[in-house]
Amino acid sequence: MKRAALLALIATAAVAAQAQPQFQQPGFVDRARVQSVEPQYENVALPRQECTSQWVSDARPPVGSSGYGGALVGGLAGGILGNQVGGGHGREAATAAGAVIGAITGDRLAANNQPQYEQAQREVRSCRTVQDVQQRLTGYRVTYSYAGRQYAAFMREQPGDTLPVRVSVTPVQER
Repeated sequence: MKRAALLALIATAAVAAQAQPQFQQPGFVDRARVQSVEPQYENVALPRQECTSQWVSDARPPVGSSGYGGALVGGLAGGILGNQVGGGHGREAATAAGAVIGAITGDRLAANNQPQYEQAQREVRSCRTVQDVQQRLTGYRVTYSYAGRQYAAFMREQPGDTLPVRVSVTPVQER
């Protein structure tokens, strides 16, 4: 019974020894004096749109002008005049010829009295992507001294006048 209790005690001690965290680093924590702190930056490109507008003149046909009004009026007038001339089948031919000549003449007169094209203005917008470069703080290069020696480290935040350091001592094995 004593032997079983002793074995249980040894087994419990072995399990407790294994249960200690394996990630602990040996050594102790001390404070080192900060010598200098230099901010470290990186350049970051940020895209943005840059747009400009220009007014451009365009030539367009006049609004509301179909181009058929002069030909229609001229064709009617020519047809009426042609109908007054001749008799029988000649009258029909004169009416048709008067309508054609009147339509051509009316179209030309209407075209001469109206401007061919209007000048209209419209806005033309053009955009392009521009890269703005900005500096962004990434952290600090810290130079510190401990036990008469200088060290350097990169830190995300400013440490102040001192910073904690882990000190580890291991024996040197001579050959």
